[in-house]
Amino acid sequence: MDTRTRIAWNLRRIRSSKKITQENLAVDANVDRTAISGIERGLYNPTVDLLDRLAAALAVDVSEFFAEPPPKARPPEPIKAGRKPNTR
Repeated sequence: MDTRTRIAWNLRRIRSSKKITQENLAVDANVDRTAISGIERGLYNPTVDLLDRLAAALAVDVSEFFAEPPPKARPPEPIKAGRKPNTR
């Protein structure tokens, strides 16, 4: 798994586990929602500054984005689209 794919996997895993929508994460990280989508699909190469903002918005260390997924791990489940209250 290349680094871009690993970041995409972990961003979606962390965001989904915290039940945060792409839209809410985008607002919290001060970035456009399409950037979150692009990162999660492996189409957008995030800067270190953007990774720092995403990590802060998700309340995790930036190193979480680089963790190796377990072998044969299933892709993170998507959460339903739409605005949801921020539960943090």
